[in-house]
Amino acid sequence: MSVWLPSAPCTPRACVERSGSGTAVPRAVLRLLAVTAVLLAGIVLLPVGRWIPAGAVRWWCRTVVRAAGVRVRLSGATAPTGGVLLVANHISWLDIPLLAAVRPARMLAKSEIRRWPVAGWLTARSGALFIERDRLRALPDTVTRIADALRGGAAVAVFPEGSTWCGRAQGPFRRAVFQAALDAGVAVQPVRLRYRVSGGEASTAPAFIGDDSLLSSVWRVVSARGLTAEAEVTDLVPPGSHTDRGTLAATAQERAGAGHLADRHPVDPFREREGRDVVRPGRPGRPRLLVPQPPGVSARVR
Repeated sequence: MSVWLPSAPCTPRACVERSGSGTAVPRAVLRLLAVTAVLLAGIVLLPVGRWIPAGAVRWWCRTVVRAAGVRVRLSGATAPTGGVLLVANHISWLDIPLLAAVRPARMLAKSEIRRWPVAGWLTARSGALFIERDRLRALPDTVTRIADALRGGAAVAVFPEGSTWCGRAQGPFRRAVFQAALDAGVAVQPVRLRYRVSGGEASTAPAFIGDDSLLSSVWRVVSARGLTAEAEVTDLVPPGSHTDRGTLAATAQERAGAGHLADRHPVDPFREREGRDVVRPGRPGRPRLLVPQPPGVSARVR
């Protein structure tokens, strides 16, 4: 894997909750069948998708999430019409229908998603823009294609962290895609995504991170009890308010709540075992850092 690729230190072993409060297997199977049925209905309607009202598409996206046994809570302002760059923190495969429930948009997706069963084909047919993350030379062309879509009045949805995080720890927003919004002269709409359990506590059960497989992540979601998915539409960043992509990315990151620990986590995502040294991946041109960590002391980001 290229050192330039965005990555998160979160892993299923360190971050994903292992609770015994799952639903019975028959209920989980029924939820899995319900998700499959809703996806198949969407596939059947794809040929006439351009004539389906946006409200119906948003309803279908909410239904995908609810079929998995997850409640949906949308809050904040209504996302604007016309060309807009939708940006959000990235936690789960559920983020895609959840963000589309805010506003249907062309998704910027990593090219690997093309190989996912059913979901990969559905994503491709939905008009998604794919990015080859391991080819830096392809990045300017991707930014140009995003800008062209925005100029044409489309909404484009992006997860600028470039990788999924567990939902309690979050990563910084990468700047490149924000150049497309500057080039097209459109607004940026940050959206904050969260997953909670009954009582309002943050949950990492829906996270799709590290070497986790899609199937195990889906099963973990349909087996969970009392999950709620939240999408908060935060203040719009209007066109012309920023002159460079760095400050634009920083403002969107702040409003979407990314780049910090959103909630206290009993497991440090940078460490899988107390008393174990933490190896941090270095940036290009910088060495990797080995930081000894005594038991009971959380690792600090270097």
